[in-house]
Amino acid sequence: MIEFIFMLTRDDVTLPDARAVYAQIADTGVRHVGCKDVGLPADELSALMEDIRSSGHESYLEVVSETEEATLASARAAAEIGPDHLIGGTLIEPVQEILAGTGVRFWPYVGRIVGHPCLLRGGVDEIVADTERAASLGVDGINLLAYRYDGDVEALVRAVVGATDLPVICAGSVDSVERIRALERCGAWGFTIGTAALDGALVDGAPLSGQLEAALDAAASVNRGA
Repeated sequence: MIEFIFMLTRDDVTLPDARAVYAQIADTGVRHVGCKDVGLPADELSALMEDIRSSGHESYLEVVSETEEATLASARAAAEIGPDHLIGGTLIEPVQEILAGTGVRFWPYVGRIVGHPCLLRGGVDEIVADTERAASLGVDGINLLAYRYDGDVEALVRAVVGATDLPVICAGSVDSVERIRALERCGAWGFTIGTAALDGALVDGAPLSGQLEAALDAAASVNRGA
């Protein structure tokens, strides 16, 4: 089984009209919806998270900030806003301290993250060691930039999944049914799609609702063993 998280983002930035886009797709069958920590002012970000929660969907806030200061600021915002999940970011212990007692589940990045949009670098052994360290610190899951990696993606995903009992989200550049199926075969818990759906990469000529339906169908057909 693999879960689909729709991100209201393009190129690692939350859409300026994210709330309006969410309103259009809230009844498409998506169950997990998120955005990035950059692109919206705090009050609009809070309102978006409330929209997602009030519709009964799981909410995700992904940290793509490049500095420690900005990452901690985003963690503080998450503690106040209360998404169901805070994913991304490479700081662990300081973020855990900020989130303590809030109920927000934390899935940090592993490996060496560079640039924006974020890229994943480092050897598989290094990324696995980072995964094991994160797990030992008591995080709730792992966020892996699988298709932002410049090596053997499937080998990387299998190695990370095999290194921990924690669920693994594969984020970034999942832009085809084939990639969804590959991630499921490798044991990932879930995947995110943002830009690919917004830009119509999954189904040529289909509107956003059709893109989301294709992603949901791909996940469901994988779950049925198709």
